[in-house]
Amino acid sequence: MAMASSSLSPVFAFDLDGTITTREILPVLAQELGLAQEMALLTRLTLDGTLDFAASFSLRFAVLRSIPVRRVQEIVAEIPLNAHIAGFIQERKDDCAILSGNLDCWVAPLVDRLGCRAYLSTSRLENGLLCLDNILDKGEAVRELLRSGRKVAAIGESANDLPMFKLADVRVAFA
Repeated sequence: MAMASSSLSPVFAFDLDGTITTREILPVLAQELGLAQEMALLTRLTLDGTLDFAASFSLRFAVLRSIPVRRVQEIVAEIPLNAHIAGFIQERKDDCAILSGNLDCWVAPLVDRLGCRAYLSTSRLENGLLCLDNILDKGEAVRELLRSGRKVAAIGESANDLPMFKLADVRVAFA
């Protein structure tokens, strides 16, 4: 039975990669280019806090942008979700949000499947080339959620989730 949304219930802010999904998305995409090991290393250095997320994402985007968006979406649509978390989100769509530095056009199939609001890095097509517009600051996304007057429970699994953890009322380090 779905729980009704309430002004007293918190907003659950979920990280996407490795929290909602069972795998990090960018290393899976890098397999398409034969660069899975290199991307896995960059991702690991980012998740453990060795590399700044924005700089790392810009670099990883530069590597992956050559994959057509439609192909990225096909790959992303096949990435398994944590069934318990996905079910929780789908039952409480109005009380949940996805906060991911991942690119809006790349993760659209997962966001659509989950059906809740999402705060993502944004892109645009310019002369047929995918360009990075903005890399999400998870702290800013939590600030926006807090403006609703509701408490925020942040759920994530790595150093790139620290900006949302710092501002959230409840913090859950997952996995």
